[in-house]
Amino acid sequence: MTTKPRQTPALPPERISLGARIGGLFYSVYAGAMTVVGWLAEPVQRAIGANRMAYFFVLPNLLIFGIFVLFPMLLNIYYSFTGGNNLFPQDRPFVGMQNYQRLFNCTNLLDPATCSEDRFWRGFYNTAFFVVFQVGGMVILAMLTAVVLNRSVRGRSFFRSVFFYPVLLSPVVVALIWKWILQRDGLLNAFLVSIGMERVLFFLNANWAVFWVISISIWAQMGFYMLILLAGLQSIPKDMYEAADMDGANRWQSFRGITLPLLMPTLLVVLVLSVIRAVQVFDQVWVLTGGGPGTATVYVVQYIYETAFANQTRQFGMASAASVVLGMVLLVLTLLQLRAGRQSDIA
Repeated sequence: MTTKPRQTPALPPERISLGARIGGLFYSVYAGAMTVVGWLAEPVQRAIGANRMAYFFVLPNLLIFGIFVLFPMLLNIYYSFTGGNNLFPQDRPFVGMQNYQRLFNCTNLLDPATCSEDRFWRGFYNTAFFVVFQVGGMVILAMLTAVVLNRSVRGRSFFRSVFFYPVLLSPVVVALIWKWILQRDGLLNAFLVSIGMERVLFFLNANWAVFWVISISIWAQMGFYMLILLAGLQSIPKDMYEAADMDGANRWQSFRGITLPLLMPTLLVVLVLSVIRAVQVFDQVWVLTGGGPGTATVYVVQYIYETAFANQTRQFGMASAASVVLGMVLLVLTLLQLRAGRQSDIA
């Protein structure tokens, strides 16, 4: 004798939870949207064939990229060959290479005071100094932090979150927090006065201003690159370290012979990303120091912004030419880093 399986009675509508109702609503919307997509895709597939449907699905992303990235980039290049103060392209006269000639019109490129656009070259050298020390210091600290947090230490998850937290903050928020700490009547000066020392005007001294701009940038971004390096460290097989221990290698020898070579691809990604971001530094420094004191913390992107939008005479052509030069420098630096990475892989 067979017995029928017992069926669970359906819950009455009033017993269904709010979460289940919301989930059912989202599923219904998703199913309806997919049905509409299927109705649209079927005639397209019949018209162009199944092998070409990939282009149909990629087309929306290509349109977004073309409208918001490629077109503005090409328009910017065109603006660099035009002059005048008018905004619309049809109202701007073509001046050829005049903007580039003015940018590079220098008696001595190593002395910004001899250049027609001395502020651009001061920003250029300030940016180069910033990139060297900010990227160098940040990569070293991110590497050390990742190596430590890759080990079995107490509170490892907590410290990972602590180091990553500043990455979640907006650069403007970061700048405002540190400005509140470092200003004349800020927390740091209040502490110095409380222990009998004199106030330090950090934003009126060029050396202090540069130091804090670089240090705050490292503090705000290090957590992101630390996680990338930590992921690279965790991908290294532990068997290799065990074999090195059996061969009598110490920690430094294991780090130099195993960790660094296997981490080079990840380290190259970190270098490329950090250099690109460092060259484009602007918003955080703009809020923190405004480029001062004097031109101590003026960088190339700030020069581009001021030339195009902040000065009384808006020179869109000059700003566009400066941005093209900056883009070429970034391209050259990226290619050099990639080439160095390939050569290290071959070696």
